[in-house]
Amino acid sequence: MIQALTNSWWLFLLRGLAAIAVAVLAFAAPAATLQAVVFVLGFYIFLAGCFAFAAAMSGVAGDRWWAALLEGLVGIAVAFVIWFMPQGSTEVFVYLFAGWAIVTGVLEIAGGIQFRDLLGAGEWLYIISGIVSVAFGVWVVRSPSQGALAEIYAIGFYSAFYGVAQVAFSMRLRSLMSTVKAVAG
Repeated sequence: MIQALTNSWWLFLLRGLAAIAVAVLAFAAPAATLQAVVFVLGFYIFLAGCFAFAAAMSGVAGDRWWAALLEGLVGIAVAFVIWFMPQGSTEVFVYLFAGWAIVTGVLEIAGGIQFRDLLGAGEWLYIISGIVSVAFGVWVVRSPSQGALAEIYAIGFYSAFYGVAQVAFSMRLRSLMSTVKAVAG
């Protein structure tokens, strides 16, 4: 399982880079319409769901494949709801996004705890990704009436921190790849 995890380091890298791309868009065009932001975030949520689904199907998650599968299916489902309700209220979008962030975060914390047995060190980066997701989701649920611009900046900060944590975790996995191959081979 550790070999499958380290061989799939690039899935975590792509997920982190997608989050960083969302952050750049949020800061570069803060006055963009909420529909455009909703579409972009729906696309990110879809990609994150696809990457989690791919991780589950590739065997990276081992016995805990169901958590990655559930994370992937929830992400894909939320993305489709967002895309097919573009004229929906900001509040609906806020709650969908917050719910997705909380569910994803809880599943990533659980996955990070499981990774501890495999990685020995470095799993805290994945756990931090989950904590950031949960904290952001809870904050959004508590303040749904904030203005769209503040929401875009908050999403930008969330995406930046989350993306950096995912990229750092992927680099940790990549650095372990040669050690795992030496032990396995």
